[in-house]
Amino acid sequence: MSIVTGIDVGTSGTKIVAINEKGEVVASTTKPYDLITPKPGWAQQNPEDWKKAVFEGIKEITSRIPKGSVKSIGLTGQMHGSVFLDENGNVLYPAILWCDQRTAKQCEEITEKVGEKRLIEMVSNPALTGFTAPKILWLREEEPEVYKRVRHVLLPKDYIRYELTGDFACDVADASGTLLFDVKNRKWHDELLSILEIPIEWLPETYEGPEITGKVKPDIAEELGLPQDTYVVAGGGDQAAGGVGCGVVKPGIVSASLGTSGVVFAFSETVHTDPEGRVHTFCHSVPGAWHVMGVMLSAGGSLQWFRNKLCAEEVELSKKTGVDPYTYITSSAEKVAPGSAGLIFLPYLSGERTPHKDPYARGAFIGLSLMHSKAEMARAILEGVAFGMKDSVEIMKGMGIPINQIRISGGGARSPLWRQIMADVCNIPIVTINIDEGPAYGAGLLASISAGMFKSLSEACESVIKEIDYTNPISQNVEEYKFWYEEFKLAYKALAPAYKRIGEKLGV
Repeated sequence: MSIVTGIDVGTSGTKIVAINEKGEVVASTTKPYDLITPKPGWAQQNPEDWKKAVFEGIKEITSRIPKGSVKSIGLTGQMHGSVFLDENGNVLYPAILWCDQRTAKQCEEITEKVGEKRLIEMVSNPALTGFTAPKILWLREEEPEVYKRVRHVLLPKDYIRYELTGDFACDVADASGTLLFDVKNRKWHDELLSILEIPIEWLPETYEGPEITGKVKPDIAEELGLPQDTYVVAGGGDQAAGGVGCGVVKPGIVSASLGTSGVVFAFSETVHTDPEGRVHTFCHSVPGAWHVMGVMLSAGGSLQWFRNKLCAEEVELSKKTGVDPYTYITSSAEKVAPGSAGLIFLPYLSGERTPHKDPYARGAFIGLSLMHSKAEMARAILEGVAFGMKDSVEIMKGMGIPINQIRISGGGARSPLWRQIMADVCNIPIVTINIDEGPAYGAGLLASISAGMFKSLSEACESVIKEIDYTNPISQNVEEYKFWYEEFKLAYKALAPAYKRIGEKLGV
């Protein structure tokens, strides 16, 4: 038996899956760890905690599968985080994560020094606090003594690669999220590195997703119960690996994740860049391909807020019956007609990335009246999130990216009503698939090529990923939602100045 493992170094924990030649998950485990927030807006973790979780997880996996069966390992994980190492490979500072907001000043410095338009031309993305480059500048400005000792800068999953293999390597998809990578030409951007005075020697060598970057060190292999010749492949950032795990490896297929946040992810054979920087353009884990991604900060999180703050009755009923409270919430929403009786919800509870890039934006119900109940509010939330996802879809269409179907995943995908609303709002068929293991599964598929299971990612995805359910748009609803979507967009434009004034007043 041949097994590949996919390792996802996430924000709340590490997930590891073992996959056989048929694409079946034969073992999996998740090892949690803490998010450290020492100051408001800061988010960091200790890389040693990732290592501990990964090593414990691999030991557990290898104890549950035939000895010597692991042929290759694929790595994925949270993007953008910075791991600073000294000349001996020792961690110098806690890893600054993707969700850390401390680098707003450095983002402004980068934009002023390079120019926003020129920056997007160079690296296909604007300067955002999540990206890696401003984190490096922050360390230089705020922790100069630590900065003097830096010799390597790695992304989270690539620190695990270093601990497994001793190699400093990265994949092109994850590198795309550093703001230091020439996305168009799939290499580090020499000119930008020179402008920002960041030594290229600090950065790892880059590879395409399925390429082998090394082998697990003999002593580590023995410790973890792995064969001595276990390969490690480049892998991909969590979004690119998640795209592979959903089969988004050819034109026309788009994925949409309805988790706490929302992501619309599209495959592209050529580079498509939004000059306004509303969506991200990164290299894909598929060799020679790219992906475009829109990010919504409060997708499922909006419905979670509604449940936690306004649905105590449904939560209590759930405790008595064992029925998920979301079932009660969406059942009431299903009785409301499209348009929610004139109620519009803006799902900006945490600010917004796509399309507004507005940290001041906040949630709002527009048109609330005495006639409205929780049922209308619930449906308005489902519709508002769908409108927010449609923003990304429309930008991608405008960039010339074909979209024939949307493969949906995440907790929100379990709701038939939400799937129908998504189909109607976007006027695109919504498809569910047989795989729900996330980026770890995609990382495993990336490893399957080196293990000889499949000849290409396309073959791998076609062999193991199956479409199991279709939700087609209802023409009457499509027409109805055209009006409400336009009002949704106008509502944000009307409120944006107030959002900024209020945010500045509150010191956001």
